[in-house]
Amino acid sequence: MSRLFIELYLDEDVSALVGKLVRSRGFAATTAREAGEAGKSDAEQLAFAASQQRTLLTHNRADFEALARQYADEGRTHYGIVIAVRRPPHEIARRLLTILNRVPADEMVNQLRYI
Repeated sequence: MSRLFIELYLDEDVSALVGKLVRSRGFAATTAREAGEAGKSDAEQLAFAASQQRTLLTHNRADFEALARQYADEGRTHYGIVIAVRRPPHEIARRLLTILNRVPADEMVNQLRYI
């Protein structure tokens, strides 16, 4: 099923406030805790996000860059990974909204972006 708008899945290292701020602007966002996925490995987090066709937001650059390479090497599909430098939640949300307002979901497939 093709989606116009990116739907987000926030890794547990991202403030839940980011999700609330994004939802307040009309975008779909869920956290690892809300999805019952807290405490799972990074590989499990990405697999869950992919199973839900959601773009994963994380601060964990090294591990998720490696997972993105692994997915590419194995021909597996994920629905995008956005790596955010640690900043205040409002700043992360502001930067994220730029992507959400400009990039269709289909363009995020197997992409790695940085904010």
